[in-house]
Amino acid sequence: MVRRSTILIIATLLAGCSALPEQPADRRDTAADRAARRDTASTQPTLGRPPPRSGADAQCLSGLVRMGARYDSLPDRYLGQGCSNLNTVQLANVPSDGATLSVTNIGPVTCEVSQVFAAWARYGVDRAARQILGSPLRSIETMGSYSCRNVAGSGRRSGHATGAAIDVAGFVLEDGRRIMVTSAWHGGSERERRFLRTVQASACKRFDTVLGPDYNSAHADHLHVEGVIGETSYCR
Repeated sequence: MVRRSTILIIATLLAGCSALPEQPADRRDTAADRAARRDTASTQPTLGRPPPRSGADAQCLSGLVRMGARYDSLPDRYLGQGCSNLNTVQLANVPSDGATLSVTNIGPVTCEVSQVFAAWARYGVDRAARQILGSPLRSIETMGSYSCRNVAGSGRRSGHATGAAIDVAGFVLEDGRRIMVTSAWHGGSERERRFLRTVQASACKRFDTVLGPDYNSAHADHLHVEGVIGETSYCR
């Protein structure tokens, strides 16, 4: 009887040691808790991957591909004080009728403005070069795009501050000629002057704001093209 009682006591003690204590009611892992964890995990960014583009942004990038432009999509950046790069790209080249046109010295540009720029380069600039100057276009030389700064002489942010503007310095033809705004707007041949004014007029039909040497001395050496034309536009 003693041995049997001893065995029963030992068995009871072992059973007590192996059993896990029950979680308090407020610590139990309920189905609601598990669902909440899944929802939280699905909203966390995946390391090493950029956040997904919105439908409109993705559609714009696809449009650039269909146009034949080559570019790198850039990450969104908020740079403070009214400056940002949102849905911007780094253009490498844009298509002409029979070739590709390089774009030099350009930085981040919004996708929408890049689409307008690519269309202008092909239909407004390359074709004007063929018709007026007798040579196709090889490249477009710019003075840059994004710059966190104000409109000169004002406290208002420039279109450059969001990558929505490009300063175009000139154009290089396949035959090697360089038609630069700073030298040819007033001092070039009659055909060169006509070419520059033709491409500016074409830009005014596509961009929201176009400013050239006739606007002020700050634009004596380039054409400033900005935004996508809407109900109102400014062209000088």
